[in-house]
Order: sequence, then C-alpha cells, then structure tokens
Amino acid sequence: MKKLINDPRAVVDEALAGVALAHPGLLTVHTDPAYIVRADAPVRGKVGLVSGGGSGHEPLHGGFVGHGMLDAAVPGAVFTSPTPDPILDATKAVDGGAGVLHIVKNYTGDVLNFETAADLAEAEDLQVRSVIVNDDVAVKDSLYTAGRRGVAGTVLVEKLAGAAAERGDDLDGVASVAERVIANVRSMGVALTAPTVPHAGEPSFDIGEDEIEIGIGIHGEPGRERVPIEPADGIVDRILVPILDDLPFSSGDRVLLLVNGMGGTPLVELYIAFRRAAQVLEERGIRLERSLVGNYTTSLEMQGFSLTLLRLDDELIELWDAPVQTAALRWGR
Repeated sequence: MKKLINDPRAVVDEALAGVALAHPGLLTVHTDPAYIVRADAPVRGKVGLVSGGGSGHEPLHGGFVGHGMLDAAVPGAVFTSPTPDPILDATKAVDGGAGVLHIVKNYTGDVLNFETAADLAEAEDLQVRSVIVNDDVAVKDSLYTAGRRGVAGTVLVEKLAGAAAERGDDLDGVASVAERVIANVRSMGVALTAPTVPHAGEPSFDIGEDEIEIGIGIHGEPGRERVPIEPADGIVDRILVPILDDLPFSSGDRVLLLVNGMGGTPLVELYIAFRRAAQVLEERGIRLERSLVGNYTTSLEMQGFSLTLLRLDDELIELWDAPVQTAALRWGR
C-alpha cells in the first residue's frame, strides 16, 4: 500500500485539520464530534442543509459546504457512516429558524443514523426533514443498502436544493426541489481497480488486470457483472444505456450530464468518456443543456468513473446556474 498518510488511524482527523487550514474564510471545522459548517452558519431565516457519510469520497460532502450548497457536512471514518451525535450537533449549528433538511445517501448506516439524529433534533424542537438519494441504477439491495444506492447524483441534489434554500424557499419548498431532483436523476459506475482503505492495507476486492466491474458501488461493492476491459466508447455504452432506459430518458428531454471520476482516473480519460456520452445523447435526440466533469464523488484511489444524468426543466436550470461558493464547486460570485 502506497498512500500519502501518517497514521492510518488518524487519516480523517488530519485531513479535517488540513481542510480547516486551507479554507478558513469559507468554512469552520469542529472536532469531537467532527463536522464542517459554512463560516457564516447559522444563516438566519434560511433553511439549513446537512449531509454527510463515510470519508473517502471527497470532495463529497465537505467540499460542498458553503454559499449555495450545504450548510454542514458530517464525515465518518473511511467508508463508515457518522454516528448520530455529530449529525445532531451539525443540525443544531446550522438551524437558522427555518428548519433543516437532511440529504442522505441510501446506505443502511447513513439512513439509520440520520434518522436517529433527526428524532433527537425534533425532541429539542428543531424542525427537520429528510430526503434519501438513491440514484444508482446498477443494483438493488446491495451489501450496504435496502434498495438502490445513493452515489454521484447526491452532488446534484445538494447543489439544486442548496440554491433553493439560498433564494429563500421554505423547508417544504427546499425538500420538494430535492425530491424532484431525486426522481429525475440516474447514475451508474464502472471500476478498473479496487480502492484500498487505509486501515485495511489491501484492496477492497480482487480484479484482474484485463477486467472491469460494471455497476460498482462507491465503497467497492459488487456491480452487475465483471467483463474484459474494452475501449472507452464501449464502456460508456455499457453504463449509459441502462441509465437512459431506467427513467426512461426520451427524445426532446433536456439533461445535465455529470462524468464523475472515482479518484484515480485522469481528467483526460473523463473527457473521452464525456465525448462518447454526449454523442449517444445527440443520437437519441436528448439535449445536453449543462455538464460537469471531474472528481466529485470518489472512492479513495479507485480507477473508474460514473455517469449521472439529470432530466432538467427551466427551474432546475435556473437553480443549477445560481451562484455557488464552496471548496470544490464555485461559480457566479
């Protein structure tokens, strides 16, 4: 195992210390329990947005804390859900009097711990709503979930719901935007290599040099099938067609396409994948209105990528274009 770390047991703590030093005007990092909040939290009269989950998926979620997106992010240990206590503290820290929305990826630990934290917050007279992101079309009822997994589509939920909160929507309105995004977003990924969790010291699964895993999860969970590696266009087709068929997406639809790196894939390869996906969309009469390419929901150093498609309407385009100022996503200010 080759990693830029010191003590495997201190990876998250030391990374959070680095985040705090790198972005002092943008966010504040709390320790014991650990959570990240935007520097001006709580924003009075604005719905607060809280998300989180296991570390190792950066920049998700801490990289999306700031104006126009999340008010707080709660990191757990690598690939491990945070416990209810830091989720509760983060919820209280961002409550500006308009309620708090929890954005939760559909993994059993995340769902249970955010649910417990919401119950505890409501016992203290905080108003909390929750939405569950389940955009992965690859498999249902995986090792980590009951139902579909929440993956890179979470970034789009956080951005669009964050913009709705920033413009002044109430809690029901922000939750409604988030649910609309969840209903219209689909994702699927592929792995060329396995990630290595620092404290484990060895890859999460074995895969041959000439093999790829279609439909992989962001923790290295199995996908739909393992097949021989092939040229990029064929790999894109293998994961894009199931996405298109699932909603389904139709000719005339307007979409946002996210090509997301899993942590170890060069940007040049992600753009090759984007090129093919855009070509397929054009052939099907689907209008590519917005795009995002890069590492946004990773799996440590896994080589691979995922595709995410969101069906857009005028309001969602307006919310996407709204200003955002976070460590990992920023425009319009």
